[in-house]
Amino acid sequence: MIQNFSLAGKVALVTGGTHGLGMAIATGLAKSGARIVINDVFQDKLDNAVKEYLANDIEAAAYSFDVTKEDQVKEGIAKIEAEVGPIDILVNNAGIIKRTPALEMDVEDFRQVIDIDLVGPFIMSKYVAKGMKERGSGKVINMCSMMSELGRNSVSAYASAKGGLKMLTRNLATEWAKYNIQVNGIGPGYFATSQTAPIRVDGHPFNDFIINRTPAGKWGDPSDLAGTAVFLSSAASNFVNGQVIYVDGGILATIGKPHGEE
Repeated sequence: MIQNFSLAGKVALVTGGTHGLGMAIATGLAKSGARIVINDVFQDKLDNAVKEYLANDIEAAAYSFDVTKEDQVKEGIAKIEAEVGPIDILVNNAGIIKRTPALEMDVEDFRQVIDIDLVGPFIMSKYVAKGMKERGSGKVINMCSMMSELGRNSVSAYASAKGGLKMLTRNLATEWAKYNIQVNGIGPGYFATSQTAPIRVDGHPFNDFIINRTPAGKWGDPSDLAGTAVFLSSAASNFVNGQVIYVDGGILATIGKPHGEE
């Protein structure tokens, strides 16, 4: 049974795998045997990430291209498959968020979030899946969000994109299951990353909110995502398709607790 979780001999491409949750997922895939390829639009981020991976005894191949530009994606995927090998696992992790109230948000900013967080995964999946179809197997993992299910103040574009990504996941699974391609999603809760560090301090209102709102009573560690990513990348999940697995410490399972309740 343990061999069903092995990724030995597999090539995994993680977009935005230069830091945070993307790097944690890529690290988990590498420790399960996968050859890691990371992508980012910024070369300096890629260079720094490669050094960080090496410091953890992981060799990562890095390719710079914009996931929202179809011509760049087509060229980038072809280059990766020629230089590294056929892509067995695609993790659509690259994304942005703009926290602006809807009444104040510029339409161009809204479009940019949709383009990166939703259109980008479509373009990437389309070109990677062409090779997966020919080979008769493949795994696509879309990084969804609790905002695929819930609304929140000031993130209308992000929630719209992540809700759309949930439905894109289901539709691609529907279309590609016959080619033995599984398309699933991961919906992270609130994690302790460099981006959340400023608000993860005792007494900060949002920190207190997350601690009290999460049944587990804590922020997630980025490494907590690795197991789910390995499962969805491996043969162990061959009959799992079109699902979003929420790794959130139980947030979506509960209505929360009254103020002051232990």
